[in-house]
Amino acid sequence: MPALISIKTKLMKQIVAIVKPFLAERVLEALATLPIEALSLHEVRGYGRQKSYLDATTEQDQSLAFLPKVEVECWVEDNLVELVIERLMTAARTGRMGDGKVFVLPVPAINE
Repeated sequence: MPALISIKTKLMKQIVAIVKPFLAERVLEALATLPIEALSLHEVRGYGRQKSYLDATTEQDQSLAFLPKVEVECWVEDNLVELVIERLMTAARTGRMGDGKVFVLPVPAINE
């Protein structure tokens, strides 16, 4: 039976960014030069405060009024969080409604 590998983690954060699909490549390019521990990308659908879009739907249609988005998740050391967020926002901001959201979550340490 293979042995489990124990990992000592540094203080880390998980950063989750929801962005417009056409900006995903620009976001990945902006993050490419940073020492990110891991990164994943998912196509997602959601809705928020895009009122001009949702106002055009009826109540029955709102359950289907999801817009395509891309979720970028990355795991970084604590000291890089502000730099990663700055790069994300610079790459993904268009100045229009629905540019996206950024969430920062703690990553629990793994003890030996």
